[in-house]
Amino acid sequence: MGKIPAQWREKYFLSAQGDAYRVTPALQKEVIFRSFNLMEKRFAFKKKFHIVFCRNVMIYFDARTRAELAGRFYDCMHPGGYLFIGMSETLSGSKTGFQYVSPSIYKKPLNADP
Repeated sequence: MGKIPAQWREKYFLSAQGDAYRVTPALQKEVIFRSFNLMEKRFAFKKKFHIVFCRNVMIYFDARTRAELAGRFYDCMHPGGYLFIGMSETLSGSKTGFQYVSPSIYKKPLNADP
């Protein structure tokens, strides 16, 4: 949580036991948790996402599959959206269009086509 801006922590999170946090009820209403097949050639979402978490999954795929998956994430995200992957994963060397932010965090450029 230390890397999350203070204004986001105050707006979107509630303190829980110890060092734990919970997402506010207002944000929970906006979050969709759903299982689907990452190998689908096209994701069938009705809306684009502002943030995608795909942690500790891509390490099991070859470089080509990782690049294809990152491209599908890119296509289903709003400009300025963030992709979070696992700390042992990277998109370096992939021509996905994402901008590197910090280890495991990538951003779709604001000037990207929606």
